[in-house]
Amino acid sequence: MLDPFWLVVAVIALALIFDFTNGWHDTANAIATVVGTRTLKPYTAILMAAGLNLVGAFFSTAVAKAIGKDIVNPKAVTLVVLVAALSAVIIWNVVTVLMGLPTSSSHALIGSLVGAAVASAGFDILQSKGLITILIGLLISPVLGAIVAYIFMKIIRALFANQPASRVKRVFKPLQIFSSGFMAFSHGAADAQKAMGIMALALLVGGYQTELNIPTWVKISAALAMAFGTAIGGWKVIQTIGSRLSRLETPHGFAAETAAATILTTVAGMGIPVSTTHTITGSIIGTGIAERIRSVRWTVAKKIVYAWVLTLPGTAIMGYALYTVLSFLEH
Repeated sequence: MLDPFWLVVAVIALALIFDFTNGWHDTANAIATVVGTRTLKPYTAILMAAGLNLVGAFFSTAVAKAIGKDIVNPKAVTLVVLVAALSAVIIWNVVTVLMGLPTSSSHALIGSLVGAAVASAGFDILQSKGLITILIGLLISPVLGAIVAYIFMKIIRALFANQPASRVKRVFKPLQIFSSGFMAFSHGAADAQKAMGIMALALLVGGYQTELNIPTWVKISAALAMAFGTAIGGWKVIQTIGSRLSRLETPHGFAAETAAATILTTVAGMGIPVSTTHTITGSIIGTGIAERIRSVRWTVAKKIVYAWVLTLPGTAIMGYALYTVLSFLEH
């Protein structure tokens, strides 16, 4: 059996790599609309997103604790399970970014963790109540995003109904920079905590703490990893969300980002891990529907939905398979 110390080191390293790929993969969530509307140049938007991702990561630890204790039983999980789960989600994130698919890192992490844990100890290791709550949150987040963004867009249209398009664009250009920054902050608040939760769980399982706490160094390292990944940026995903999904103008970008960011920061404070990818994509679709249903490019939307549907089972199978391969490390 490999020394538990090295397994803890491996989990922490993989968690930080996951966090990096999360930032790289999910850069589009924060800046796709501000780039898609040509309000900011891509490099400027990415630097802004990286900085605010870093700040947002310190918003709360409620999601981190949910990831650490509400998916699998922390008393029954092993370090090899965490190694297998993180390896699966990293592979998934890299492949989907290269394919330009805006899939959910949250779905991927949960799917791979469930798959690896079940391979290790069967279905009894799952925390069914917490897992169901998390899955409900993941399912309703895009719907909420669409509804709230639709309402925001209708209000904006009513307020500016008699204004020329050039004035509307001029009003919303600075507002969209604010909303994009809010979205970047909320992404850090919602997603950096997922890596924190896995690292804290590794410290607990490895015997380095007696209850699930999030040390300061874990917060800082996770925040930096996500910010660095965001700075690198996933250009193909930005293109898919920012310009191919629906035709975006500055009011649409403002409505979509404000709706998504409001939902994300609210649920992060409640300790419910939801998908930033799903939420912002649902919000963009909601703004498109508020204009005309046909303004949404449904062929692109269907491609994204197929990727979402495949993420949970796909990563669960990968997590299960990788644990089966790596299980010799426990013997």
